[in-house]
Amino acid sequence: MVNTMGVTASAGVGVAEKVCAFIMLISSAFMQSISAFVAQNYGAGLMNRARSALHYSCTVSFGIGICMFLLTYFHGNILASIFSSNFKVILAASDYLKAYAIDCLFTSVFFCYTGFYNGIGKTKFVMIQGILGAFLVRVPVSYFMSIQPHPNLFHIGLATPLSSLLQLILCLGLMAYLKHGNLLEDIN
Repeated sequence: MVNTMGVTASAGVGVAEKVCAFIMLISSAFMQSISAFVAQNYGAGLMNRARSALHYSCTVSFGIGICMFLLTYFHGNILASIFSSNFKVILAASDYLKAYAIDCLFTSVFFCYTGFYNGIGKTKFVMIQGILGAFLVRVPVSYFMSIQPHPNLFHIGLATPLSSLLQLILCLGLMAYLKHGNLLEDIN
């Protein structure tokens, strides 16, 4: 979709995706570590401890997500200049990164929930919410934004945080369901 906007836009998204790979390392690390910690506590029947870990990891990760949002939204051009010296490509990447910056806020929390659900064996849910986010939101929103009269990378980039928002809502919904059914209580 972006390729139809020209070489500069395509290169800008390519540069932005390189920046995003680094930005998402922190949220991914939280997801992986919470998954292992929760799995150990789930196996030991210590769900209260696992839920506390989720709470604390969401809090810390969201704090870092705010920092990443501010850095990426307001200084995306500096981050993009690490990977390109072409001024137009840097501007295009910066435009896309402003939308992706919003995603830093959502993924900082929903990645923790994803790790939690992986840790308690709800891997099918994790897969389904990822597929729904991609095919119900990310692809359609990207397409819709790309066919507008004057498409820009910020609007196309909004598909990513909107997808993450859906995934976060699904994660919170499952948590409410599990709490309501008392399925997250200590086994011991």
